[in-house]
Amino acid sequence: MSSLETAEHPEKLQRVVIEPLTRVEGHGKVTLLQDENRQIKQARLHIAEFRGFEKFIQGRPYWELPVLVQRLCGICPVSHHLAAAKATDMLVGTQQLTPTAEKIRRLMHYGQTLQSHALHFFHLCSPDLLFGFDDDVRHRNIVGVIEDHPEIAKQGVLLRKYGQEVIRLTAGKRIHGTGAIPGGVNKSLNRDEIDYLLKDIDQVIQWGKDAVALIKQIFFEQLDYHMAFASIDSNMLSMIGAEGAFDIYHGGLRACDQNGNIIFDHADTMQYTDYIKEGVKNWSYMKFPFIDTLGSENGWYRVGPLARVNNCDFFSTPLAEAERQEFKAAGNGKPVHATLAYHWARLIELLYCTEAIKELLHDPDISGTELVTRGVMQNCGIGVLEAPRGTLFHHYEIDDDGIVTRANLIVSTTNNNQAMNESIRQVASTYLDGNKLTEPLLNQIEVAIRAYDPCLSCATHAMGKMPLEITMVNEKDEVIDRLVKRATGEIQRPA
Repeated sequence: MSSLETAEHPEKLQRVVIEPLTRVEGHGKVTLLQDENRQIKQARLHIAEFRGFEKFIQGRPYWELPVLVQRLCGICPVSHHLAAAKATDMLVGTQQLTPTAEKIRRLMHYGQTLQSHALHFFHLCSPDLLFGFDDDVRHRNIVGVIEDHPEIAKQGVLLRKYGQEVIRLTAGKRIHGTGAIPGGVNKSLNRDEIDYLLKDIDQVIQWGKDAVALIKQIFFEQLDYHMAFASIDSNMLSMIGAEGAFDIYHGGLRACDQNGNIIFDHADTMQYTDYIKEGVKNWSYMKFPFIDTLGSENGWYRVGPLARVNNCDFFSTPLAEAERQEFKAAGNGKPVHATLAYHWARLIELLYCTEAIKELLHDPDISGTELVTRGVMQNCGIGVLEAPRGTLFHHYEIDDDGIVTRANLIVSTTNNNQAMNESIRQVASTYLDGNKLTEPLLNQIEVAIRAYDPCLSCATHAMGKMPLEITMVNEKDEVIDRLVKRATGEIQRPA
């Protein structure tokens, strides 16, 4: 794996700046440094805003955390809700959730993952994949998908709607619900609620199958291109269930190297600091996690759908398992490293969630009445699960009065930080000629970043309303070219 810090004398290099990024949330920019031969020597994704959420929650009582931390994100609040709930389970001494509590939480999480994956693929990424990265910007958006592929657009909307309904019935409302509490949940499902969700589940599963078929069709139509675009070899980290099963709610940690060899397996999530360290750099507010035994230079990794599907040994549901086997075959015995394969893996997970939801809706425990268990209070609680974007860590310490004294959060996008930098460098090295900037080039860099489904502030998916500017300058700081994308989507080259 190559390092991002390859420029020995950056002051002699030409600089390209993309600021801010679009179709992601948060304030970020990209800088590219070129040598005198127009070769990219350094690529950096800068996160220029400061969130400080770990400080905000200090001084708050622990029982507020599952609701409070959801304000980190408007699209995946359930992930933070459940990670915080798992951490506060430890704080109240819960050794084992009741079967009803665990299955309600899992159902909530599957609904969350389903709706988030549907939103990201159909609304944000399908325009690039269906129309091509160089398609006219006025057509390359969700409106273009609705016009040219109305059934695909409709399926995306209805898949997301179903996931949101699962969240509403398990958490109380679609966004920022209160279903999970320290030690369990505050409600189960009644017969009417179960029947309501069962009514459409077979159609939802079929739409999940159709979505996987669509991404495979797109992928294999230009297989060599999709396998090579922004592709990087990396370590991969994910949660893993018993016997190597795919599991996004509970399990141990598995890390594999670029060849698929296991670095550590079923590592206790409560001991995550023994395996993962967090580096910092002076040009970004986002940390750079790495596997401790490999060091910061070689220990960076990827998380999320690509890592999870590569790392697991099997899916427990038949349709998703059949798709996993086909996915693995594309790697010819090694992990699939193609950055655009994130979309393929993401839709396999979406299909799994539809199957798992159906199984849980037929489980009698889902309407049980034993909802909460408690034990002896503890001063430290750690909650880890797989959010839609990847492995999510919530770590809290409290005093004897139950007040938070310390918090550490490692969100999914942070885990992917250095990998996104590497993918940017790959795209820029391939497509930037060093003389003229174009909107398709701008979009190709963003396509690489969007494949990771990043939340730069761990907030929401933005729909391209943020302006963007790329400036290319030479070693004398003289402007060679400049391209501006307005909030309206209009592309301009200023005089």
